[in-house]
Amino acid sequence: MRNLAFKQPEWIDHPLLSARAMTFLGCPLHGLTMEETLDLAEEAMREHRPLHHVVVNVAKLVTMRKNAELREDVTSADIINIDGAGVLWGARLCGLNAPERVAGVDIMLNLFQRCAKGGYRPFLFGAEQGVLDAVAARLAKDHPGLTIAGMRNGYFKEDDEDAIVRQINESGADCLFVAMPTPRKERFLKKYRTRLTTSFVMGVGGSFDVYGGKVSRAPQLVQSLGLEWLFRIAQEPKRLWRRYYETNTAYASLLGQELWRRRVHR
Repeated sequence: MRNLAFKQPEWIDHPLLSARAMTFLGCPLHGLTMEETLDLAEEAMREHRPLHHVVVNVAKLVTMRKNAELREDVTSADIINIDGAGVLWGARLCGLNAPERVAGVDIMLNLFQRCAKGGYRPFLFGAEQGVLDAVAARLAKDHPGLTIAGMRNGYFKEDDEDAIVRQINESGADCLFVAMPTPRKERFLKKYRTRLTTSFVMGVGGSFDVYGGKVSRAPQLVQSLGLEWLFRIAQEPKRLWRRYYETNTAYASLLGQELWRRRVHR
């Protein structure tokens, strides 16, 4: 097993992160491109430095304003990227330098490729067992040189968490992808980040379901138009329409207030 000892990192002082730091609607963000994010993740794995990554979309941004625990879980991460066209466009309207959307699922897919090329080993945690098996099968086809350090489905009790952390650490994984919904994934990573010996950790929500073929992702044109949320509603209208209506309405109100405040104080 490889040496799991970490160097003492000072990611808060990393020049790239310091240069790209911003605040939008009270939430700290980093205006990074996809390539910059991937380079930072690979640097962490190469140098065995712990790096905790999260993404923020409209729903999470709105929920953070009324859920103090989620806000703490998100804002304590080392990198906070923009995942969501609404946040990207809103930040730009407020004059912030937000270069592009950096979607969590795309980070994961690109890192699978980099892991295969660089010999890094991911640990897959979350989703249903059948989805995990489908992800592993597809990875074997797409990246035959990739070694999966370990897998664990997302169905467990709180009493199982210590054993899961040990399983992840003993696997010698270089990176950890946590496929659970908000706020479960954020809570788990914040709670155990000092105990986890994987270098790069991030939550990926339903990304395993997409890669494993359980659900479909919106076509590229729909993504580019910022309508991926509408595509998701079309797939699961009964479960999702109210959530998106409430969060999108709240976000529009917050953004309108912020734009008015900036206009008044210009």
